[in-house]
Amino acid sequence: MTLDTSDIMKIGDWLLRQALAEKSNETVLEALAGKLVHLGIPIDRCRMSWSTLHPLFEAETVLWRADGGVSTSRFPHQDEDSEEWLRSPIKWMLDHGETSLRSRLDGSGPLPFDLYVELRDQGYTDLVGFRTEMFTSRSLLPPRMDDIGLYMTWATRLPGGFEDKVIEALQQLQRYMALVCKLNIYPRLISNVTDTYLGPTIAREVLGGRIRLGSGSQVRALIWYSDLRNSTGLAEDLREERYLELLNDYFDCAGRAAVEAGGEILAFIGDAVLAIFPIREGETTEREASAAAVKAARAARAVRETVNVRRQASGEQAFDFGIALCIGDVRFGNIGIHQRLSFSVIGPSVNEAERIEKETKRLGIPVLAEDEVAACDPDQWEPIGNFRLPGTHHETSLFALRDEALVSV
Repeated sequence: MTLDTSDIMKIGDWLLRQALAEKSNETVLEALAGKLVHLGIPIDRCRMSWSTLHPLFEAETVLWRADGGVSTSRFPHQDEDSEEWLRSPIKWMLDHGETSLRSRLDGSGPLPFDLYVELRDQGYTDLVGFRTEMFTSRSLLPPRMDDIGLYMTWATRLPGGFEDKVIEALQQLQRYMALVCKLNIYPRLISNVTDTYLGPTIAREVLGGRIRLGSGSQVRALIWYSDLRNSTGLAEDLREERYLELLNDYFDCAGRAAVEAGGEILAFIGDAVLAIFPIREGETTEREASAAAVKAARAARAVRETVNVRRQASGEQAFDFGIALCIGDVRFGNIGIHQRLSFSVIGPSVNEAERIEKETKRLGIPVLAEDEVAACDPDQWEPIGNFRLPGTHHETSLFALRDEALVSV
């Protein structure tokens, strides 16, 4: 086949434009494969993989096939390396410091990797792979020990496999693709970190430029405040490792229930969980936010029962917690000093939720809410009286979640 070097340079220039336009890796890979096929390069399969920074996933992959289009995959973190990873060509490349490999698949002899056997069975005759580091030790996100960089493999079903000039062209385009991938994943990595440690709402505020002391915005929300019972005593009685396990079990009950119901955790304050269910005009009403929070409260209490059965069966300490719900206007804002800011939520409703939660312990009622929450669905709540919360000059009407009112905490 005839392959004009200028055609490859044009594709490289096109890839640079795609990077600046922030086109997705999936879109770019599919279009790139189409351009190469149009040039007569016999591409039938391409896979690109890269490491990510995410609490659930350690790597992402985009796969293009001439007979199947584009698909994406994410690989979860594992405590131990899987057999598939240990026998993979990319693991071999990392272990041996290699940045390229090639293997003919059209013979009948043994092949070094299970993937190669699988591809040969599917009719592929040749495979070439390249690995390019995208971050250096000087980067904001320096490479980790398990960082694969950008790993790409190209495969063909053409009898005789790839010509050498095709492999050279693909290797030349690898650097362009690494730049495309780096520019695409950098914002996602930053977003993953900020979402994980700040929560999506605060992350949007911070990344949107509200990084000056005092800056922020006003929102209306249902406030969820949960606190672990007897945390000081548990911390003293249990070894650090066992207490940490208990704390994470508690967070998994209270925090996960809130998030899965549509809430957003703003902070873990010691052994307390502060979350909100935003109320936005045209999007979420007070009734809807209240229904979601009630669903979360019931789910958290139910999961607690299950987790405690498991903990006690293994000889571990059971735990309990209270939940307070209230509706009000809060302000997202930067507090602290210019050199070190914390983007937090402040306002009377936050303080009220914390004080109501303390009443769950004093009254022996696991879930309490103020009247605005209870008014959204009166059938869910049982009035228990008016109380003057510490630090306030007025009485607050409190309501207990039905079916939970008599359960001591």
